[in-house]
Amino acid sequence: MRKLLSRSERVKCVDLHPTEPWLLTSLYSGIVQIYNYETQAIVKTIEVSETPVRAAKFVARKNWIIAGADDSQIRVFNYNTLEKVTQFEAHPDYIRCLAVHPTQPLLLSGSDDMTIRLWDWEKGWKCAQVFEGHAHFVMHLTFNPKDSNTFASAGLDGMIKVWSLGSSVPNFTLEGHEKGVNFVDYYQGGDKPYLISCADDNLVKIWDYQNKNCVQTLEGHNQNVNFAAFHPNLPIILSGSEDGTVRIWNSDTYRLENTLNYGLERSWCLATQKGGNNVALGYDEGAVVIKLGREEPAVSMDVSGKIIWAKHSEIQTANIKTSMDDNVKDGERLALPVKELGSCEVYPQTLQHSPNGRFVVVCGDGEYIIYTALAWRNKSFGNGLDFVWADDSNVYAVRESTSRVKVFKNFKERAGLLPKLNFSAEGIYGGSLLGVRGNGFLNFYDWESGQVVRRIDVDSKNVYWSDAGDLIAIASEESFYVLRYNAQAYAQFIENGGETGEEGVEDAFEFVTEVAEDVKTGTWAGDCFIYTNNSNRINYLVGTETYTISHFDKPLYILGYAPRDNRIYLADRDVNVYSYSLSLTVVQYQTAILRGDLEAAAGLLDSIPHDQRGRVARFLESQDLKELALEVTTDIDQRFDLAVQLGKLDIASDIAYQVDTEPKWKLLGDVAMSSWKFKLAEECLLKAKDLSGLLLFYTANGNRAGIRQIADSAIEQGKNNIAFTCLFELGAMEEAVDLLVKTERIPEAAMLARTYAPDQISKIVQLWKSSLESKNRKKTADSLADPKEYPNLFPELNTSLLDVDSKEEEEDSLDVDSKEEEDSLI
Repeated sequence: MRKLLSRSERVKCVDLHPTEPWLLTSLYSGIVQIYNYETQAIVKTIEVSETPVRAAKFVARKNWIIAGADDSQIRVFNYNTLEKVTQFEAHPDYIRCLAVHPTQPLLLSGSDDMTIRLWDWEKGWKCAQVFEGHAHFVMHLTFNPKDSNTFASAGLDGMIKVWSLGSSVPNFTLEGHEKGVNFVDYYQGGDKPYLISCADDNLVKIWDYQNKNCVQTLEGHNQNVNFAAFHPNLPIILSGSEDGTVRIWNSDTYRLENTLNYGLERSWCLATQKGGNNVALGYDEGAVVIKLGREEPAVSMDVSGKIIWAKHSEIQTANIKTSMDDNVKDGERLALPVKELGSCEVYPQTLQHSPNGRFVVVCGDGEYIIYTALAWRNKSFGNGLDFVWADDSNVYAVRESTSRVKVFKNFKERAGLLPKLNFSAEGIYGGSLLGVRGNGFLNFYDWESGQVVRRIDVDSKNVYWSDAGDLIAIASEESFYVLRYNAQAYAQFIENGGETGEEGVEDAFEFVTEVAEDVKTGTWAGDCFIYTNNSNRINYLVGTETYTISHFDKPLYILGYAPRDNRIYLADRDVNVYSYSLSLTVVQYQTAILRGDLEAAAGLLDSIPHDQRGRVARFLESQDLKELALEVTTDIDQRFDLAVQLGKLDIASDIAYQVDTEPKWKLLGDVAMSSWKFKLAEECLLKAKDLSGLLLFYTANGNRAGIRQIADSAIEQGKNNIAFTCLFELGAMEEAVDLLVKTERIPEAAMLARTYAPDQISKIVQLWKSSLESKNRKKTADSLADPKEYPNLFPELNTSLLDVDSKEEEEDSLDVDSKEEEDSLI
């Protein structure tokens, strides 16, 4: 799958970042660029040199890019800040290649001066060693992944040399190419001591560097071959040539598997990604990133929790039971003790346990091999594109080609069981029935009779059967369907002498639901379908409702569900194992609720783990069974919210007293107010210290004493707006004026005094004038008139004076009346 195609100047070197989705390209024009191959965007551009940059590498542990150019300079840049870390002359001629040591602060550089130099960046980029021995340009360098103290070099003198750090003399030289060698690479698996090289003689050669023999020569390119490398994770070799093609070879059989041509003229360079399947290619007219193989690891888990997986051709195993404890957290990586189980004769693309866990089938390279799970002994083998098990571990099916599917029982073929296929079989699926995928439809066959049970018109990509064999999930590209299999209806139809024909028995399957989600991996736990999707979420389906268990930050693949642990186990592409809890009792409870069987649900409630009650309550709340959710939940916040929603204010009040947080008191107060429970509302507002709410409450029922308390509290807390409103409501105008003065709102204080506290006017005017004069606004201050000094300007002042004493007496009388009215309301 192509992930990026970017046109540019001639690309002389490419590299892939080990963790970020970044492609590094160095161009003949002297520019280095970083692409994000997921967004197709250029992330960084660095103008390195006016001469071609023939080599560039990421050093992720330092956030660096190291580049070597034709101006003999090595430059180091921080790829986050684009700051140039250093620059120095490394060789007196063009720099052709660079190799970064995987762990030490060391860099190798190769040049047209025919030397290789070792640089130590922790010692100020000191040249630690010079390696001499090539008689022509040094074209490529690579460290041995199994022994990073050794490295190999390729030169235009036709030689491949293997060196050790610390020795300036090569350990040995491999000769065999008739022209200059352009590239050399190590095989990264542990089973073969191999090197690969390519040259201007149009050939690719594989070498045994222990015996120093050429074990294979690959022919096919018709011009200079510029690179050839072993893929670090897949059993393939990639080679690229000036003929414009990139060829993919099987690294076990050396057979040509595929040829790629992107029309970008000559192919110059490649980079692979350890732990990933991405490959970067550089051409005359741009760069390409492709994804090979599948990300899903070859791994399988049996019903007891034993995991078997493939690492190249080596088979490893671990047991979940030995590492599980009661304190394991959801999403936590499990520390599994790994054991070597053996090796496999084919490169495993898939591994699959039989239903009873006794056997494991390995599929790859168009073959299958059945091994015993414990001793890893070969039990049976054959040719096959696909392999599936029936529910009975002694029965399985193999798709040999698009026209031939065979069924076996006890490792012997049941010849003629299936009718001759009149369509192209694109895939097969195991389980209670044998599924054979055609173009736009899926046929299900009975394992015993071979008759068609039902044809379903669906573009399927996978099929998942429940353990009981009565439910099936059929996954397509954009959604999945859940059907119920009625084995009794099919058996009754056959007993009555019915002919199944091409369409099968209509009543054999009953539609349950369709969910518009893509399924990456899936499994059943009882009547619950658990699945992961392309959004990196793990969900489960109960009845017709889906629920999310968790989100991931990377793709995870379901291994299975262990009822004894109540946990789902998943693995990433490196077979790191993770787990998430899902109680089977919870699923059964949810199923009973969805079926409307409240009595059965009540019987299951006591067996639901305490830590799962919150999940059950949220489920009940989503089903609008809030009363039941309130009874079930143990989460105090959830209990409070449910009690408030249901109007059970006595329960909510008890919880609020336990928790005693202002937000809860405020929410409860609002609900109590709307429910006309004024005594509770007042109590809640006091507990919440909600002065605004209390002001509204006391103003509405005329509680002057309460308003006075609010005023005092507001002044103490510096909530001046509330304090002023309270004082104004109380008619305490002198205090209100003083509050405005204290908060430096003197003009407002003067206006208030003019209207409501005329005896305060002169004092406030003097303060106002002083304030203005202190701000150098004397002219404005002089324009202010004091009513005492200029009574002629305020003729109505005397008539507007308030009889404060009589007003206070009147307000006291009103306060008594309002208190009595409030008591009657409560």
